Amino acid sequence: MSLGHALRRIVEEYPLARLDPPAGHPLAAVIRRGAPDELRAALECVEGSFLVKGSPGRGSHWAAVPWLAVFDPAITTSATRGYYLVYLFPADREVVHLSLAQGTVAAIRAHGPRAEAYLRSSGDALRSRLSDFAGRLPNRSITLGSAGELPEGYEAAHILGLTYDLDALGDERRLRADLSVGVAAYRALKARGGLAL
Repeated sequence: MSLGHALRRIVEEYPLARLDPPAGHPLAAVIRRGAPDELRAALECVEGSFLVKGSPGRGSHWAAVPWLAVFDPAITTSATRGYYLVYLFPADREVVHLSLAQGTVAAIRAHGPRAEAYLRSSGDALRSRLSDFAGRLPNRSITLGSAGELPEGYEAAHILGLTYDLDALGDERRLRADLSVGVAAYRALKARGGLAL
């Protein structure tokens, strides 16, 4: 397998997989173990130590939006808080987003119904701090095609990134180069003050 193959498999198989329980499902294993292993391998050429996790959901429920994330342990070890680099898989179309994103759950807990507005405002400020990455990570917004607090929060939490269609997932060299740029933006945000506005 390769990173591109793992991402493509999630994009293509997730809609049908959701019709079955996630416990013991082969795609849940790909998201939890196989895809993170491929992402770790892709990160080997990037200096530094990262924690990589994938989530198809919790317990007996598939996630509305599965994810595969890279965490700098000095910043966060969880998608709930801080900021991190993440692949997000929309429910409504065959694409995957690479997103430098803010932790959504912590914002929801801290800001309640104003969390989305807070995350969007924070994202605008953080994006301006990373303007030198705008050409290489040009997506200022993403859509995930699912209603609900978490999917809408993930959309609001996006800072910058890229979107891949299925054809683009066949270009492993590009995926790895883009991943390196994403990590560079992640590190730049850390060096430039992180989430402090």
